[in-house]
Amino acid sequence: MTSESIQKILIEFNLNGNSLKWSPLTSGLINDTYLVTEDDGQQYILQKVNTLIFKNAEILMDNISNTLPFLNADDYAKITFLQTKNGEHSLKKNDGLWRMMTYIPNSTTYNTTTDNNIAFEAGRILGRFHSLLKDVDPSIVKETLPKFHNLNHRKREFNEALANVDAQKKQIAEHAINKAHLFLTELEDLNISDLPVRICHNDTKLNNILFSETNNKALCLIDLDTIMKGYFFYDFGDAIRTVANNAPEDEQNHEVINFDESLFKAFLDGLAVNSSYLTVAEKDSLPLGAVFMPFIHGLRALNDYLNNNRYYKVTYENQNLDRCLSLFDFAEKALNKKDFMAACIKERLS
Repeated sequence: MTSESIQKILIEFNLNGNSLKWSPLTSGLINDTYLVTEDDGQQYILQKVNTLIFKNAEILMDNISNTLPFLNADDYAKITFLQTKNGEHSLKKNDGLWRMMTYIPNSTTYNTTTDNNIAFEAGRILGRFHSLLKDVDPSIVKETLPKFHNLNHRKREFNEALANVDAQKKQIAEHAINKAHLFLTELEDLNISDLPVRICHNDTKLNNILFSETNNKALCLIDLDTIMKGYFFYDFGDAIRTVANNAPEDEQNHEVINFDESLFKAFLDGLAVNSSYLTVAEKDSLPLGAVFMPFIHGLRALNDYLNNNRYYKVTYENQNLDRCLSLFDFAEKALNKKDFMAACIKERLS
């Protein structure tokens, strides 16, 4: 994006484009994100929503707008979207959907952690997110990414990708493909029939939690594009895959991928602060949920690799395959901790 084109967009959000500085933030895999700073130090987040992925971007913004009023409490930081000159919360342009939100000062994110306090706070704020939404009718949110965490859907995508991939690529991914078949069999035991449908964040990796720079207290969940209906184990398992594991998502050295029992316990202790709404069936689903979520993300990365990298941004050809193998490795380590997780959950979330 040129400086001139960014300035034109900022003006549409009632900001003086000439008095602002902006710089790209590169950590996201889907949207284009910029940090915008005024002369007086006031900061904003400007994003271009990837409408190739989020084909129903207007509905996505409706989901966020319908949910945000409930995500407002003394111990949960408020996110505000700026309105356009036309009073809308987003700006539709030929190149995509743009939005501007307030930046929470003195805040930071972490990709991974070795700090039990960070793990505790991650669990606490996830529990707070769900406690604020527990009595809200899930029908206020619509499905923007159809069957996002649906195992049968991802399995069909996997089989279709296998049917169309060229022989060389299939051979390179042979180990990952074999792992995928094993996990698909294992996860057939995950029963969702007794689980309540909740409003879920659906992408609760650690770097989607905002922390205070001054005291490391968790402030709120960010990146709300995937707010949809779901099951609590979605958000639980997605958090565990980055809280209990110190390695990055595309780590190639699997010896450094770990399931840290101490971090897991700390996360549970934080979750216990806001967990009274969880049903017995939900608690029972959590150990396999911690296997399911890294696997389903790994399967999506594998499918994307087999389909020539259409979804996730990559910086080198085999990055999606590396993501897949890393996520599968953590899923395997979580599977080996299933009994340990069940015992801890019974003890700490009773």
